[in-house]
Amino acid sequence: MKYLRPKPHQARANPAAWLLLAPVLLTACGGSDSAPEPVAAPVVNVLPSFVAGSVAQMSYDGATDDLLTAGLGKTGLLAAAAPAFANPLAPTASEVRRNSIYTNYRALIDYTALGGFGRLYGPNIDISGSDTLGEGKVAGTEYIAVADDGSGRQNVVLMVQVPSNFDVKNPCIVTATSSGSRGVYGAIGTSGDWGLKHGCAVAYADKGSGNGLHDLMTDNVIQIDGTVATATAAGKKAQFKADLSDDERSAYNAAFPNRVAYKHAHSQQNPEKDWGRDTLRAVKLAFYVLNEKYGSDIAAQPGKKEVVITPAKTVVIASSVSNGGGAALAAAEQDTEGLIDGVAVAEPNAQPGANTGLTIKQGAATVATHSKPLVDYFTYANVFQPCAALSAQAGLSLNPAFWPAAYTVNAQNRCAALKTRGLLAATTLAEQADEALAKLNSYGWQSESNYLQQSHFRFATNAIVVTYVNSYGKFKVTDNVCGYSFANTNGTGDVVAQVPAVQAGLFSGGNGVPPTSGVNVVYNDSVGGAKIDFLASSVSSGQADLALDGAMCMRALVTGKEVASGRALFGTMKSWSERVVAGMNEVQLTTKLRGVPTIIVAGRNDTLVPVNHAARAYYGKNQITEAAASKVRYYEVTNAQHFDTFIAFGALLGYDSRFVPLHVYFGRAMDQMWAHLKNGTALPASQVVHTTPRAAGSNVTVANLPVWSATPAAADAIGFASGVLTVPD
Repeated sequence: MKYLRPKPHQARANPAAWLLLAPVLLTACGGSDSAPEPVAAPVVNVLPSFVAGSVAQMSYDGATDDLLTAGLGKTGLLAAAAPAFANPLAPTASEVRRNSIYTNYRALIDYTALGGFGRLYGPNIDISGSDTLGEGKVAGTEYIAVADDGSGRQNVVLMVQVPSNFDVKNPCIVTATSSGSRGVYGAIGTSGDWGLKHGCAVAYADKGSGNGLHDLMTDNVIQIDGTVATATAAGKKAQFKADLSDDERSAYNAAFPNRVAYKHAHSQQNPEKDWGRDTLRAVKLAFYVLNEKYGSDIAAQPGKKEVVITPAKTVVIASSVSNGGGAALAAAEQDTEGLIDGVAVAEPNAQPGANTGLTIKQGAATVATHSKPLVDYFTYANVFQPCAALSAQAGLSLNPAFWPAAYTVNAQNRCAALKTRGLLAATTLAEQADEALAKLNSYGWQSESNYLQQSHFRFATNAIVVTYVNSYGKFKVTDNVCGYSFANTNGTGDVVAQVPAVQAGLFSGGNGVPPTSGVNVVYNDSVGGAKIDFLASSVSSGQADLALDGAMCMRALVTGKEVASGRALFGTMKSWSERVVAGMNEVQLTTKLRGVPTIIVAGRNDTLVPVNHAARAYYGKNQITEAAASKVRYYEVTNAQHFDTFIAFGALLGYDSRFVPLHVYFGRAMDQMWAHLKNGTALPASQVVHTTPRAAGSNVTVANLPVWSATPAAADAIGFASGVLTVPD
């Protein structure tokens, strides 16, 4: 008979598993000469208790509609815009699903042919890297469920896609937890693409964030299926409803009209603390639906299926990028049941917690600051980044179409205001900008990322600060923390009402963190009335300085001290700070991966999630905590950063001739882990991969993107000894 055994890491994580199998092993080894071999009772497949309600399913033929491209195929994904809704004010669930897949597939990659789409990656590229899959449509079945505690306040959306070529005899599952705060399709173009092409079930989770908008004026919400309804009509089918009574909502609307609440910021759940749990739940849902689909009927229990696909027989890779990559690492840390066989992630938001035992060196230089929590380094950047972006050392990285002249003037005002507050010492604008940039470099940002400071402030920094401070502190939307709210704005930055047609498609086009789909970050306390943050004036200066007062307030909530004076906070600010710090502490990782083989890929130029605070810091601490038991590899790619999709803007942002697509290395990490788990192929040692950006207007080729070496040269090898992580230049 076939020996039944747990996976090696299952035995370590759960030694009792061996005891449970002892009777089977004894019989198999001839442990009893007289007793007949017992016939094991079938294990019944049971819906996981965390699922609220039923599991919806839909099959796709791979022609008119499919799992990977929603029927659009490669050609449709290359189109300049998603297909129009038949009724823009009331798109159907299938229409918003289609457009969500269009948006999310393109959101994390360079979707241009010059950047590699359709040549190096894309739905038409097979697992060997060849262009053989035509339009790349994948037939199969999609299952969607909601994990909740019964209140409807969590409503974490889980999804499992099972391709029609899934091999029951060689089962595999790949996780695809969403990046950023995206909805459940957020990782369709990364983990989803790789997993479906390999015939694996793909387990998705939106991490309790997603496009959960609540329009407080109309009381409209986004439902689980992406359609819009009133909060009353949606009930527990709402992605998110702000925890407000009708009277509270009316009073807030009277004082702050046309505002919206967002799930990640305002759910009061601090969903990030559960991202690992959510990823593991997605895996468990995958096992459930696979056994419902392929399990044998149990004669004695009509309607019940026997479990035939088990973790011991299934290759499970925890994967994704950015926040999804951090979620995969968290899941591996929390996996006490031995579900996960390997981890492969790129640019992960990995917060390793206190890390005083680690020193990081790049070349001969010691990194001054590392391992800070995400909201710590973001609130620091939010104070200094707009001034730093004006430094000649950074260069102007944005076309005026993205960075209006008024923003430049206001950034100059920010520099002057920082000088007035005593946060900069220099006197001229040029010197102030250089000083602010030096502060960022000293705080952990690579000098290689200086060019990106302006674009990241424009598109990400304050948005993430407002979202995460609210999330960690579990604040209500009515708290207006540090004077910020979310709303649509007009050309002069004033608050306006939601646009119904835009709101109707928000599930498809939104990313879960304003600015998105017309919704912007608004500074309520701006002189003269609420303004979009980029045009807001501080009371303290009376100038349009990009709301420095608000930025300093947010920073104080993280540090517990006033930014300029260093004095301890008191009163409401103190209590709010304590809440924010408590939330920050809830999301720190341990770096204890239980010996699970893991690949972490990151771009050296990552400005959103700097390697010194995330990938390098996590890897270094893991080397300390797991030492010789560690099976983690870290591959750092030069000339690579967080937003491959920005490369697609070409000359508008100037990324195309400076940066290579990190997505290619994510795919290689997945291939490497697959080969390791399936064939025992050794994982190459940690190393730096030195790339060459393409010339503007030319194709990126494999010559620009060298593979990591099976045995890295000394000049490329990343070393670790006695608490010191050494990364070559």
